[in-house]
Amino acid sequence: MVDKRKIRLMTRTAIYEKEYGEEDVRICSYYRKDYSSLNTWITLIWITVGYALAAGLVFLCGGETLLEGITILRLLILLAVAVGGYLVLLILYGVGAGSFYKEKHKRAKQRVKRYMRDLARLEKMNQKKEINRS
Repeated sequence: MVDKRKIRLMTRTAIYEKEYGEEDVRICSYYRKDYSSLNTWITLIWITVGYALAAGLVFLCGGETLLEGITILRLLILLAVAVGGYLVLLILYGVGAGSFYKEKHKRAKQRVKRYMRDLARLEKMNQKKEINRS
């Protein structure tokens, strides 16, 4: 006799293992704060690299026109705008990445809990089946 509840549970656990399993277990191996902090730092490092590359590209393409007739005051203003833009970008991405990775950890933990609960239910069903056979 086929137990439809057991088949649904087995299907749900198999789909979870295929789609999310490995990544969720890896994510849940960290505490939420550690996971979000680590990934926020990685994001900020990549933002810094991207900003430096973009600033270098802008300087290579339009550096000659920017530096024509430059004075100390204009140079300081240009540097202040570049540093200010960098800091604003860094703060925005830092706050956004922190909340994003905290939420990602929370969702992964919920999926792992549900998966473990489903596995426990399957185990109980198998034990009942073994007891009924005996």
